[in-house]
Amino acid sequence: MKLATSLVAVKKITSSKLRSIFADDKLEEAARLILDSEGVINPIVVRRTSLQSYEVVDGYFEYYAAVRAREIDPRKGEMIEVFIIESENEETLTKQVELFRQQKADSSDQTSFNFQDMEQFLINLESRFEKITNQILEQATGNAKLENEVKELKKQMADKTEPIEVFKALSQVKIVSKLRNAGFNQKKASQIAEAVENERNKEQFKSLNDVVERVKIPHGKNMIKGISIKKMLEIVDQWSASSE
Repeated sequence: MKLATSLVAVKKITSSKLRSIFADDKLEEAARLILDSEGVINPIVVRRTSLQSYEVVDGYFEYYAAVRAREIDPRKGEMIEVFIIESENEETLTKQVELFRQQKADSSDQTSFNFQDMEQFLINLESRFEKITNQILEQATGNAKLENEVKELKKQMADKTEPIEVFKALSQVKIVSKLRNAGFNQKKASQIAEAVENERNKEQFKSLNDVVERVKIPHGKNMIKGISIKKMLEIVDQWSASSE
């Protein structure tokens, strides 16, 4: 199995570690470098927590640098390269993460969370609090540049179509087109689109899992799922990436 990175929206990733453990000036510097080079040199490792959400497993500094990059420039900093831990690569990726973490720990001169660490932690918190306060003050004064950025971001968001909306709102013709772009042949795409229309006329879809369970197409004398869980994950990633 060849290891490959994927592009994931930064907003869809969460972290169990706090941002304040990293120095704000280092995050700021890294964020600017990410925007200048349009990517991270070390892709982070994430684990999928649902169809469209992930949690950081390794690369917390890189993740928060990407978060800061997105705050600076929502468009250029929207996506980040990651290695996604899936069932087929979980063993090898987990072993790599554990081994590399151990090597970093062994080569570090620091062996405990000392007074200097606590002092730096508090400095980071104070710095972040000051930045947040300044941002709030800028918003309160009606900064024209910020208002324009917000309007532009809202326009971008309005133009995007979430994957579930494809099945909830698009016409059969548009659903067929989306499915064809995702790799389905014309016949199967048409069958799925027709089944989607019939099912949502009965009751609107509540989630992508609901689509997988309810959309059935003919297969000989039987009815089978039109889209498997695995295929749904693939097309969701494709649609999400193309709409970002």
